[in-house]
Amino acid sequence: MTRKQTQEIKNNQEKGYTAEDITVLKGLDPVRKRPGMYIGGTGLDGLHHLIWEVVDNSIDEAMGGYCDEILIKLEKNNRVSIQDNGRGIPVEKHKVTKKSALETVLTTLHAGGKFGGAGYKVSGGLHGVGVSVVNALSVWVKAEVRRDGKVYSQEYKRGKPQGALKVVGKSKETGTTISFEPDPEIFAKIEFKWNTILDHLRQQAYLTRGVKMGIIDERGEGFPVAYGFYFEGGVVSYVTYLNKGQKVVHETPFYVDKEEDGIKVEVAFQYTDEINSREASFANNIHTVEGGMHSAGFRTALTRTINDYAKKNDIIKDKKDTLTGDDVREGLTVVISVKLKDPQFEGQTKAKLGNPEARTVVNSIVSRYLEAFLEEHPQDARSLIAKCMLAAKARQAAKAAKDTVIRKGALDGFTLPGKLADCSIRDPEKSELYIVEGDSAGGSAKQGRDRSFQAILPLRGKILNVEKARIDKMLASKEIKALIIALGAGIGDTLELSKIRYHRVIIMTDADVDGSHIRTLLLTFFFRNYKELIEKGYLYIAQPPLFKISKGKESHYVYSEKDKDNMLDEMIKEKKSGKGDDKKENESEDFEKRTGIRIQRYKGLGEMNPDQLWETTMNPEKRVILQVTAEDAEAADNIFDTLMGDEVSPRRKFIQTHAADVKNLDV
Repeated sequence: MTRKQTQEIKNNQEKGYTAEDITVLKGLDPVRKRPGMYIGGTGLDGLHHLIWEVVDNSIDEAMGGYCDEILIKLEKNNRVSIQDNGRGIPVEKHKVTKKSALETVLTTLHAGGKFGGAGYKVSGGLHGVGVSVVNALSVWVKAEVRRDGKVYSQEYKRGKPQGALKVVGKSKETGTTISFEPDPEIFAKIEFKWNTILDHLRQQAYLTRGVKMGIIDERGEGFPVAYGFYFEGGVVSYVTYLNKGQKVVHETPFYVDKEEDGIKVEVAFQYTDEINSREASFANNIHTVEGGMHSAGFRTALTRTINDYAKKNDIIKDKKDTLTGDDVREGLTVVISVKLKDPQFEGQTKAKLGNPEARTVVNSIVSRYLEAFLEEHPQDARSLIAKCMLAAKARQAAKAAKDTVIRKGALDGFTLPGKLADCSIRDPEKSELYIVEGDSAGGSAKQGRDRSFQAILPLRGKILNVEKARIDKMLASKEIKALIIALGAGIGDTLELSKIRYHRVIIMTDADVDGSHIRTLLLTFFFRNYKELIEKGYLYIAQPPLFKISKGKESHYVYSEKDKDNMLDEMIKEKKSGKGDDKKENESEDFEKRTGIRIQRYKGLGEMNPDQLWETTMNPEKRVILQVTAEDAEAADNIFDTLMGDEVSPRRKFIQTHAADVKNLDV
């Protein structure tokens, strides 16, 4: 859509977006008392949600065809501004509140153009509370509206207007700029993350094709950092981006963009030679992490249409060879985006779409246009069906191997692996499992642990890279098999996380290259096979110390080179003038003799005595453990593909890009 076309739409429909379209439901007072109810929490996620709420308003304008440019500025002093070239929030007096429509939107909860009237056909936003919540949770807000040839402005402090709306200039442009500074009384840490905002903006640009989205970071010294996104291809460009570095099975992605019964459906997919699938679904540009009716409609259409085509063309000749949903989704990368008038989301975080009509419409559109795609691209059709049939054969072989192992174990009374030193408590909530690298470290851990609630499972060497391994291959690995049995929750389609034997699973490896590799292999195993365990917060990484620093009877354990230097500064009561040469001197024998300070460097867990391992790494009252999260599953998925997949080129590029970030590499 050109700028001229956008302006024409604005001119033709501006009269339909007035104060009459702003519907008021209730006041703003509860927001500051319970901010978590409105933005999910007051941590960094909630902080960034303030930006998302304002950006969502601009995107609503874009989805209506009134806006084609959105710009975020990260300013100094924790201030952010979001500018669009939409119609501009109405400014005339609202007949219910007797205030300007702008002030009504900014100071009244559930007030906006999304609750009736001609404001928007479709919209996103968190429960429609949007910019009023941003206003309530900010120490300062400034709203600037370009509309009717004038520039209007009004400022607020913690949700309260600081004077009336006033005209501050003239403009031939239209649009809204919202600037805000988060309230430190609400947010303990105010630190906007460039990459977090960049990733969100990229995603929204893919979902709102033809709209320019930019971000400028003015917080640093010198020239500002700027980045922009503009995608004409829509979600098909998104699929191409997700498959970057992957080997695709068919060159032409499937793509459809149609509307039926008032629901706009945009779907794109392409198969890769991967085992895992990637499915990203959205409703009104809101990421429905748990899918919902639109995802269900797509899956039904995909399975049925591929089977029908394969049978019609004698690719599948026997009914018993019919492909299952799992077969047709292996290696699939798909983006599903629907836009509808009244989305019904399940849960506080809008993780799942509940509209039944979305399933019906997506099913209908995808079935119809996928059938045409397969007919028009016979070579691509055969390639992707061959991929699905290969997945079916592998699934059957893996199932047979898995059933042999699991059923045999169940009949024979599967016992816990002999190498597992289990804990005496049987309550999973109180129990924890340490996965330890090697027999030496395992011996120290077994001796140093608290046997009542701490179990130890030593693994020998580097486990299988499961990035492209099926269950039958995993079960053939003694180390992985022992780990699966120790966890007690099954795997694959037999996985029941409610049966897991430990609610804290702690990876404890050496602080060297091999230890990092083993940790990455274990993280890959859990991410691919026990993602729910990560989502529940059950997976942790132990943080053993790197150094023990002693002087007389005084001893301290430190976990990094920086901590070591700081500790030495404290112990010798001197301020160091530099780092590089001092480090070498600090670690020399002369330095130790002169100061009476002894520095012990731990190369591995096996070098630590059981009491030291307990004191530093296993004692719940003193230890430091990092909880593994999957906040950005898409990014994590790409990282695991890059680091653990078969393709060498993306891995080499990753290493070259990040090599300069590696410090104190032990080889």
